[in-house]
Amino acid sequence: MQSSWVRTFCKRPDARLKMFCFPHAGGGASAYRLWHAGLPPSVEVCAVQLPGREGRFGEAPVRNIEVLVGLLAERLAAHCVRPFVFFGHSMGAVVACELARVLAARGESVPEQLIVSARRPPHVPDMQPPIHLLDDQAFISEIERRYGGIPEEVRAEPDLMALLLPSLRADIEALELFQPCSRAPLPMPITVFGGEQDRLVPRAHLEAWRSETAAAFRVRSFAGGHFYLQERPSEVLSELSLIAGEIVGRLTYEGIPS
Repeated sequence: MQSSWVRTFCKRPDARLKMFCFPHAGGGASAYRLWHAGLPPSVEVCAVQLPGREGRFGEAPVRNIEVLVGLLAERLAAHCVRPFVFFGHSMGAVVACELARVLAARGESVPEQLIVSARRPPHVPDMQPPIHLLDDQAFISEIERRYGGIPEEVRAEPDLMALLLPSLRADIEALELFQPCSRAPLPMPITVFGGEQDRLVPRAHLEAWRSETAAAFRVRSFAGGHFYLQERPSEVLSELSLIAGEIVGRLTYEGIPS
């Protein structure tokens, strides 16, 4: 099924498990375009494409987490027809977590597992001052100081930065204005990934996700900073392959059809 909200760079109709991947702030589905090559044939990567970037550049980005999650809950429903997991990096972790909450509250199919990366849980307050109202130069400088991740060739080209800024600023605004309280734990297991040198997301923030689930919980750290998954792709995909293998094995044992 075709959708502007999901890109599948390598279709695997016989896969037992779908992995929905949610991008970081300002990022698009292409961040996950090569992941299928590092995952087993039993997994189909479904990269989520948000409005305002890449193939959806002509659409206005969504500036509110609750609104965005509501739209995703409607648009992804037709794709969640076989067992699936959510993976979200940075802002994507918040979106994936909140979407899992909405699906659970509606009594719909929920992920077999929630995998969150490089982000504190939503109920933990941000100790950094907000930046979404800064002028462009100050905003870009602060993004680079905190997170990095903007390629040098993009930062050196004003026209390219002008294309990136609207979605990046909208995503940061959405994150900074989203401040939920601690809520009832989710029913599915949570695995948390993080970079050992990520200054904004220390180990304590990764461990804080433990209160978000009533099921199994584990933390896996990788060498690198906030974008460790770009520095250590083979290690990240190897770990994801192990998680997927455990889930597929359990589904097979339980006789759950794909």
